[in-house]
Amino acid sequence: MTDVLFYHLQRQPLEAVLPPLLEKCLERRWRVVVATGSVERCDALDALLWTYRSESFLPHGTWRDAAAALHPVVLAAQTVNPNRANVRFAVDGAPLGPVGDFERVVVLFDGNDPDALDQARSAWREVKTAGHAATYWQQSEHGRWEKKA
Repeated sequence: MTDVLFYHLQRQPLEAVLPPLLEKCLERRWRVVVATGSVERCDALDALLWTYRSESFLPHGTWRDAAAALHPVVLAAQTVNPNRANVRFAVDGAPLGPVGDFERVVVLFDGNDPDALDQARSAWREVKTAGHAATYWQQSEHGRWEKKA
């Protein structure tokens, strides 16, 4: 069974939430693939991860890199797993892909976007119907993630 975590973004944008979640994955020595909704979004996140913190960067590459298999984090605008990741992030409406191929799948969706909410609800039903463990997380007023379901 795959653990699927749904993160409902309401107080912060993806650009503020994704890097710390990826850092936690790297601390646990997990390999990660981040599926984006478009090539443009993939490129924007690629630039962000090099510069989001002035004192460091998050080691990563994109699915287009010749050495993608070596990167601990790979950004992809396709449903691929070039680095044999055990964790998959789906952002900006990226399809869930083969959930069972991962130990953990994290769906980040914009709670202020009605289409994103509909996609997340559909993905939730799909995951539950397939028998995977799904949890729903929302940010508190203090910015901490709280499990709601």
